[in-house]
Amino acid sequence: MDKFRMIFQFFQSNQESFMNGICGIMALASTQMYSAFDFNCPCLPRYNLAYGLGILLVPPFILFLLGFVLNNNISMLAEEWRRPQGRRGKDSSVLRYMFCSMAQRAMIAPAVWVSVTLLDGKCITCAFCTLVPVETLGNASHPHLSHRELQRVLARIPCKEIYNGQELIANEVAVRYLRCISQALGWSFVLLITTLAFLVRSLRPCFSQAAFLKSRYWSHYIDIERKLFDETCAEHARSFAKACIQQFFEGMSTDLVAARCHLPRKAPVDVGEAAEKLLGITDQGTMNMALKSWHRCKPPLHLHPPVLPTGNGWAGEGQPPTHTSVPRRETAAYYSWV
Repeated sequence: MDKFRMIFQFFQSNQESFMNGICGIMALASTQMYSAFDFNCPCLPRYNLAYGLGILLVPPFILFLLGFVLNNNISMLAEEWRRPQGRRGKDSSVLRYMFCSMAQRAMIAPAVWVSVTLLDGKCITCAFCTLVPVETLGNASHPHLSHRELQRVLARIPCKEIYNGQELIANEVAVRYLRCISQALGWSFVLLITTLAFLVRSLRPCFSQAAFLKSRYWSHYIDIERKLFDETCAEHARSFAKACIQQFFEGMSTDLVAARCHLPRKAPVDVGEAAEKLLGITDQGTMNMALKSWHRCKPPLHLHPPVLPTGNGWAGEGQPPTHTSVPRRETAAYYSWV
């Protein structure tokens, strides 16, 4: 249990670890889904190709979209992309970094599905069974069949129980031939994905490390800023609701006092703390205006810039300013023991 607790805490440590854990779970789920899937080839000339390629390509597309849906940053990316310019500019490199990081994680489960499917070989056997070279692998002395009849016989290769072309080509030979091709494609796909991942991980810092660090920093900043804004709004909403409820009950108590009802004296309420949490926003219209202002015109990323001296100052010389010492005012206090 301690190991599972440590793994769970690692996944919850930051956003990237959490999304990596989600992608790993989706990859394991894709393998379990394929192992539990009941593959039934239609064994018809016009449907084998559609069924085989559909099983090979449609689930990875669904898993890819599901990877975007489960990623919490997709809404943040859309919001940052569609927001007005305002007083804060939009950096396209940061948006590209966010999209590429989400796409890379979303592609893990589809890549696992395609790899497992190709290595198993059922989809390729079903899709391309009509393309088996009968002249090379089959019986060349078999009586000539029309193209339609030949396609009908070869389409039944995946269905061993109804295959009736043993005189033309053995079922085991055709299946082994197609499965070998499928496994070769599967291992080639795994090698390609692994090589691309290695090149991206190893060569990216060699060319654009400064740009990568900048994009990564500001993408993390956008994520943290959104979380803090949501927490601040939730705290303000809690304080606002508490103040509204308290105001309601105070009004009720005033009405009861006016009706000559004796009520117990209530303890004083810290009004200053409640007003500080409300941040000066005490009505619905002002709050709606603040939310619209946050969306339309976010504050610039410039926190109280120091005023640089002009003329013969230090600006542009790379030297820090020297602060003149201001004499402090000291006060002496004398106490009498009398």
